[in-house]
Amino acid sequence: MRIRLTLAMLATTVVGALVAPSAASANTVTPFIIGGGTVSSAPWAAAVFSNGSFTCSGTIIAPRWVLTAQHCVNGTMSVRVGSVNRSSGGVTSNVSSTSSRNDLALLYLSTSINTSYVTLSGSYPPVGSTNSIYGWGMTCYSGCSASTQLKTANVQVTSTNVTDAYGGRAIRSTRINGNAWRGDSGGPQFYNGAQVGVASTADGRNIQNYGSVAYHRSWISSVAGV
Repeated sequence: MRIRLTLAMLATTVVGALVAPSAASANTVTPFIIGGGTVSSAPWAAAVFSNGSFTCSGTIIAPRWVLTAQHCVNGTMSVRVGSVNRSSGGVTSNVSSTSSRNDLALLYLSTSINTSYVTLSGSYPPVGSTNSIYGWGMTCYSGCSASTQLKTANVQVTSTNVTDAYGGRAIRSTRINGNAWRGDSGGPQFYNGAQVGVASTADGRNIQNYGSVAYHRSWISSVAGV
């Protein structure tokens, strides 16, 4: 896995950007979703690779567009779509170009992929609502191997007016049965079947901030036509 480590101060909580570690930082502990459970099917899931190594999660929103986090974009990018196993199955494609705004990024694929695409929300999830998050990776705070199977957990929204790693509007949540951590970057947060957020930062214990899809909805539409 490849990862950059960045820290951001959001409100009063120090949180880390959720990317996977590079070979040069192999001693860094970088868990993904902690708790929750595994997923058996996710045709919209996209594993994001940098220079051939897994680095982030994402979602496919149209035949040639994948949505992930801006801080995941580095080097030569590619994706694996439609498999819950980040190392095999599904369909792979190189990334031809990228576009970003705050901590959201749109990856334009070199080939079209026919699958089930996520629905993007145009509104914020209610404070207090239960949402679901998805991502690949380690299953505990330290000392675990990365999970090869996609994981999911439930979280509770506590605010829709915080910031992501690049100053854009974000959704804050706390764990119900699991939480996000490093390596989970770019993964989705869903409410009522629609994607409301993109994983940006987390404290690894309880709190996570996901870049708001609703806040960036017009930008996504102008770039990807979705």
